[in-house]
Amino acid sequence: MAPIPPDRARIMRITATAMLVLMGSIFLATKQVLDLHPAWGFVNAFAEAALVGGLADWFAVTALFRHPLGLPIPHTAIIPNNKDRIADTMADFLRTNFLTPAVVARRMQGMNVAGAAGEFLVDPEANAEGGTRSRITGGAAELFAEILESLDPNRLGTQVRSGLAAQVAKIDVAPLLGRMLENAIADNRHLPLMDGVIRWTGLTLEDNEETVRDIISQRANSVLRWTGLDERISASVLDGLYRLLAEVLVDPDHPLREKIQEGMEKLGQDLQHDPVTRERVEEMKRDLLENPAVAEWWLGVWERIRRSLIRRARDPDSALGGEMRKGLKELGDALKQDKRLQMQVNRFARRTAVGVATRYGQQIVQLVSETVKRWDATTVTDRVEGAVGRDLQFIRINGTLVGGLVGMTIHTLDVLI
Repeated sequence: MAPIPPDRARIMRITATAMLVLMGSIFLATKQVLDLHPAWGFVNAFAEAALVGGLADWFAVTALFRHPLGLPIPHTAIIPNNKDRIADTMADFLRTNFLTPAVVARRMQGMNVAGAAGEFLVDPEANAEGGTRSRITGGAAELFAEILESLDPNRLGTQVRSGLAAQVAKIDVAPLLGRMLENAIADNRHLPLMDGVIRWTGLTLEDNEETVRDIISQRANSVLRWTGLDERISASVLDGLYRLLAEVLVDPDHPLREKIQEGMEKLGQDLQHDPVTRERVEEMKRDLLENPAVAEWWLGVWERIRRSLIRRARDPDSALGGEMRKGLKELGDALKQDKRLQMQVNRFARRTAVGVATRYGQQIVQLVSETVKRWDATTVTDRVEGAVGRDLQFIRINGTLVGGLVGMTIHTLDVLI
């Protein structure tokens, strides 16, 4: 129960006390005029009984929290003097009625935790600017960024690389590559790749013309170099190569294209069925995974990815927030509509709650008990009185009124009899 604001409890206390003073004043005043009219007897009886009832309830209410009028009357100041017993009673109440595995399982049996979570995540009101969804998204993004910052980047990058390498090592890549190549050839998806390779060969040859000329010149004999024929031979070779590449590029039926495609088809078959080729590919894969240069390259890539994720997580205008909102909505839709998923999530929540009650129920109630025991008497009194003080003042008011009615009833019977 949430504590009642102290001002409301104080108003009710003043009201109850004022009623008590009023009844006392009426009793004293009507005592002087009893002989003037019989009706004053009823008023006097009402005030007298109301005064007695109000004083009795005042004593009872005050005795819960302190000694009435400061007098050490036995069995008063009940809450301050018994706070340790109250703490143990509260803990026993929690343990008996809430934190036993059977009670937790029974209470959660009819709860649709997944459905409620789904309703919450897809609620359009929560998606408003500054709404609950925004706070959830912002908190999740900030938590994600802090986790990435707190972890050692080198160690984390190494662990990620090791995990990826372990998964790649389990994959027999040669047949996979062979099937990919075979499917690409069957669908003519290799043609853009072939054209790209031809263009790249032409550009590479153009960038290295001087190197080609030097190679031809060095291979030519001294007579050719003396007559200058080596340069003409170099030019002829380069022109022939350029012409050949151009013809292959523009002619889809060029014989060289057919040779290249035959070689690609054979490579696809060998990758799938030739043990020697497959072993060579696996050896290349192992060498690549164990190469320190690859490990260093991956750490650089991972660091850039990590910093980019941190920056995007903390940028409210980045796409990461939108992706999180979209993901939350999709999760909410799934939890709301998928009955099988609801059943699994609810079963998991129920088992988790039962497990928590089984393993930590005693520690939870012990924490409650020890926390209350650590409070001083004044703190316990103030907290309990703040929670129920207003209702207790209503008891005083009701006691005053009920006492008055009982007194007037008795006086009426006495007059009639």
